[in-house]
Amino acid sequence: MSADMLPLITKALGETVYMVAVSMIISSLLGIPLGVLLHTTSKGQILECLPINRVVGAIVNAIRSIPFIILMVAIIPLTRLIVGSAIGTTAAMVPLVLASVPFIGRQVETSLREIPYGIVEAAQSMGATPLQIIRKVFLPEAMPNIVAQLTTVIISLIGESAMAGAIGGGGLGDLAIRYGYQRFRPDIMIATVIVLIIMVQIVQFAGNKLAKHLDKR
Repeated sequence: MSADMLPLITKALGETVYMVAVSMIISSLLGIPLGVLLHTTSKGQILECLPINRVVGAIVNAIRSIPFIILMVAIIPLTRLIVGSAIGTTAAMVPLVLASVPFIGRQVETSLREIPYGIVEAAQSMGATPLQIIRKVFLPEAMPNIVAQLTTVIISLIGESAMAGAIGGGGLGDLAIRYGYQRFRPDIMIATVIVLIIMVQIVQFAGNKLAKHLDKR
């Protein structure tokens, strides 16, 4: 790989980190409350409301069933409406967030289901409100699992951000396609793959350490 390609790889790496970091923050802010809603409105839970649960669950399942590459193309009008363009790293974050929020919601819901209901009953017997139970029981108890699940989501976002390069999303995927594939530069392709593998390894290691630190059991 020639030295003139190093700035391109550095720039592409920065774009990928930007896409993944911002998308993950927004997705978490929306997806964690979504997961709490899905869990607490299910049958036998503290805010049981089956009509809301079924409607929200159906929407979540519908979005999750759409392959990411199709989702990116399908919501191009929405992306233009939100960010003013369908090309670039900022534009790529719209489908990244839309794909991640339902995934996080289901992951958080699964984590909350693993909490023994006896803990919830104990909190209720002491007069805790539903909001207090969510803040002081559900989220603290499930946080190690939630962190582990969010680590998986970040890794998925790294892969999807690379896929976004197929429609001009920028980042390492765009670099691999434009230089590695279209210009027949296998060295660039290999370099981007190596960088992506290193990113995944770092994220997985950091996520495992944080989840272990938060697990007080």
